[in-house]
Amino acid sequence: MTWENYIKGFKAYLKLEKSLSNNSISAYLHDINKLLQFFELNENIIPPEKVKLSDLQAFIQWINKLGLAATSQARIISGLKAFFKYMLLEDAIKQSPAELLEAPKTGRKLPDTLSVEEINNLIDAIDLSKPESTRNKTMLETLYGCGLRVSELINLKISNIYFKDGFIKVTGKGDKERLVPIGNVALKNINIYLESVRSRQNIKKEFTDILFLNRRGGRLSRVMVFLIIKELAEHIGLKKTISPHTFRHSFATHLIEGGADLRAVQEMLGHESITTTEIYTHLDREYLRDAILSFHPRVKKKSNN
Repeated sequence: MTWENYIKGFKAYLKLEKSLSNNSISAYLHDINKLLQFFELNENIIPPEKVKLSDLQAFIQWINKLGLAATSQARIISGLKAFFKYMLLEDAIKQSPAELLEAPKTGRKLPDTLSVEEINNLIDAIDLSKPESTRNKTMLETLYGCGLRVSELINLKISNIYFKDGFIKVTGKGDKERLVPIGNVALKNINIYLESVRSRQNIKKEFTDILFLNRRGGRLSRVMVFLIIKELAEHIGLKKTISPHTFRHSFATHLIEGGADLRAVQEMLGHESITTTEIYTHLDREYLRDAILSFHPRVKKKSNN
């Protein structure tokens, strides 16, 4: 039998025998589809009956690397165990490969992930009566809206913002460039910042193309971005330990949990291929925009207003 057949049977099992809600069933099916996407990225579709523990461990290691929160990893593992338990009941397999599956041990606590509500609270708490606050709001919208590293944020160039096409060009690790979709909310804030704040600054010659500037017209430091986020967290009484990377981590988690294509998220984050050789070069731009922006909470939130 194919994956499609087993997934169809699993869905019926969850509905009829486990009496789960439609939302719970959808969550389980999302988890199985994530595993299938992983196999597709590896160009190795393993039949359901042939899946081994090592295959599932490789999948969990990869979603951990993508930035999926520990709680989300635990939920996915639960979904995989339920699926292979169903296969056991159907006598399709003799032993579940997910029986001994555990979350990867990273040697350190995974960074906190912010909920969509917490992201919104942080951004909404910014006092826009101060010039630097307009810049700060724009930075957070861009950081979360595009899943950038802090180094990518502070080095973002105006000439690399393609307003009409809805993309920014980012220089990541190893000076590798990639195109990243950017939503209308972040673009709107960039325009406001450029017109109402940045245009009135005395800008140092070497930083005329850098988007985010400090009060002296120079490039913002990484430390300054950390401090801005820390102060905002304290202001709203957020108890989590957060940093600029928390926004990138939350970005990936929210997209994947929402059902975004894993390949698109990987491309967006600028991660290396999951195999030793490149599986793909660049996805179609319109596909990438649709695959990301249609699942981004901040974009969906604003578009529904």
